[in-house]
Amino acid sequence: MELRQLAYFVTVAEELHFGRAAERLHIVQSAVSQQIQRLERELGADLFDRSPRRVRLTAAGERLLPEARAVLAAAERARAAVAPPPGLRIGTSTGLGEHLDRVLAAFARRAPDVPVELVSLPAAERLARVAGGQLDAAFVRAVEPVPGVKVVPLWADPLVAALPAGHPLAARPEIGVEELAGLPLALTERRTNPALVDLVVGACHEAGFEPPPGPVNGSLQDTLATIGTRPLWTVVYASHARVLHTPRVAFVPFRAPGLALSTGLAVRASTPPPYLEELLLACGDHEN
Repeated sequence: MELRQLAYFVTVAEELHFGRAAERLHIVQSAVSQQIQRLERELGADLFDRSPRRVRLTAAGERLLPEARAVLAAAERARAAVAPPPGLRIGTSTGLGEHLDRVLAAFARRAPDVPVELVSLPAAERLARVAGGQLDAAFVRAVEPVPGVKVVPLWADPLVAALPAGHPLAARPEIGVEELAGLPLALTERRTNPALVDLVVGACHEAGFEPPPGPVNGSLQDTLATIGTRPLWTVVYASHARVLHTPRVAFVPFRAPGLALSTGLAVRASTPPPYLEELLLACGDHEN
């Protein structure tokens, strides 16, 4: 008796039609009939009462059906017991800094056998891939809702000012946004990160000035390199600034209440990913 024969038998028993069973199994009908006949010969009993108009289970078939399902379920459990655990595909972005390191370390303690694949993408694409199932989860900041995706709040990410290390403000323990008036602001384009741009430019407007536009570079690394050579400023997440090594750039906190964006974990609303509880607990471990 083979597992394949039992699987074919259960499918025919559910469909009560050899043709429909073959379609479900994606094989030809003759192969289904042959395997059922072999099973019947081995068991020494007819399992189906066949007629030109209908197919139905015999008494022997009725008794076999629950047992066959139990055998197939046990076989599936056996496969799952030795199969490697599914990994997590998590969308990330630059700026997570210490957050990401600590969350991954905490998750590894809670689920040591679960591999994690990190994928760095723009926020819109991260959300699209979560909705489509290509990512299990994604870290996002202050994003617009997307159908089929929910965002679980995690923590607030404070921003710091990045200034030339030789600038007079660089030696201050903290600064107000108004003190940066007149200094060009090198910030990403709004379409790339509307929440960040609106927050920073809005803070400047509230402080009573319009920031002169500085150069827009392709990456934060390029922007920081430029700031190291000329009087400009930008903003960096504090958690990221702590892991950056740029001796020509100083990172200065903003005076309270400061500037911050909220970070959340985007997941599918209908079918949460595996190990979501462990991942959220790991985020909580980090937060604390």
